[in-house]
Amino acid sequence: MNYNETLNYIHSLENFGLEPTLDRIKNVLKKLGNPQNDFPAVHIAGTNGKGSVSAMLHSIFKTAGKKTGLFISPFIIDFCERIQINGEFIPSDALVRLSQKVIDTKIKLTQFEFITAVAFLWFSEQKCDIAVIETGLGGRLDATNSLTRVLACVITKIGLDHTAVLGDSIEQITKEKCGIIKEAPVIISGNQPKEALQILKQYEPVIPNEKGLTILKSDIFGNRYLYDGCEFETALSGEYQIENSLIAIETAKKLNIPLEVIKNGIKTAQFPARMEVISQQPLVVLDGAHNPDGAQVLSRMMENYKGKITAVIGMCKDKNCEEVLAKTLPYCKRAVAVEVKNFPRALKSEDLKIMAQKYCPCEAFDSYENALESIKGQDVIFVFGSLYLASDMREKLKNFFKR
Repeated sequence: MNYNETLNYIHSLENFGLEPTLDRIKNVLKKLGNPQNDFPAVHIAGTNGKGSVSAMLHSIFKTAGKKTGLFISPFIIDFCERIQINGEFIPSDALVRLSQKVIDTKIKLTQFEFITAVAFLWFSEQKCDIAVIETGLGGRLDATNSLTRVLACVITKIGLDHTAVLGDSIEQITKEKCGIIKEAPVIISGNQPKEALQILKQYEPVIPNEKGLTILKSDIFGNRYLYDGCEFETALSGEYQIENSLIAIETAKKLNIPLEVIKNGIKTAQFPARMEVISQQPLVVLDGAHNPDGAQVLSRMMENYKGKITAVIGMCKDKNCEEVLAKTLPYCKRAVAVEVKNFPRALKSEDLKIMAQKYCPCEAFDSYENALESIKGQDVIFVFGSLYLASDMREKLKNFFKR
């Protein structure tokens, strides 16, 4: 198979059509020589923040001189972004070659199980010193829970998401996320819902000391703050990234990374579509907020531009769309609804428009291009609602606002 054929094969695999179990991934990995045994890992689960924490830890370990793997989902720039080493995406020819190895096991897998097996093969083959591994969904039965050499388990902020799969309460979701916890240090956010904390306490986690935190600056262009007497900066914007960075700091400390390395790693960490400033004139912000907690942190930034914002929104049917819109659109003077393209769970733009009009005037467009033309001349633009929308729109926004 060539690269496009490989991607088509991967995308043809189901994600929810097979029984949730670790048996399939473990059987495949065994046939592949158990590559998960060849590298130590930091394993990260949570509802919000796990991608940002993963990016920060990847940057810290890379700054420390370690050959560092990173496994994330979904992708924003390119499918190969999901599997990285020291910031370099897996080459397309390697993705093709390793995918064929997984196919040759003749074991039927979900899409996420398949790409997890490819990632573990790549990290093993390239002799990574460490890998930062983000769960796809949940934790207990997530394919990444086949890891065997876990140095630290990280549980980021837990909220209501994927309730049809993980359960419809914070307690149920927390139990699923905590399924990754093994004999390793556990680092969690100090800003957990009380229902989650009750369950997490039994694991005696290390919790960042937020009493030792003083925020010096927090705006759309980044953060600067004091934590336990040391000054840190993040290029990632949004005050919630301070919370995420504290988790990364405590994790790195636990793994004996020097403080100066941690500071430099946090400062240089990049992660697309997380409150990402695409343009300053006009101000164009791209964010992957797609659930109530994500919408809440986005709304704090939107509050600074209340009444000036044109929002471009696209969402998926299985998300809590009403609550996301209720938290964000009251800060907007206008919204533009689009349908996330080539995605079976996408909400139709007309249906999204009807929901959005409760909070601000909204128009629906049948293409990204027409939506972009409609926002020409606006001073402040926020694009959000789905990471799949962010993936589709990122390059289009960059090119459009070069004009």
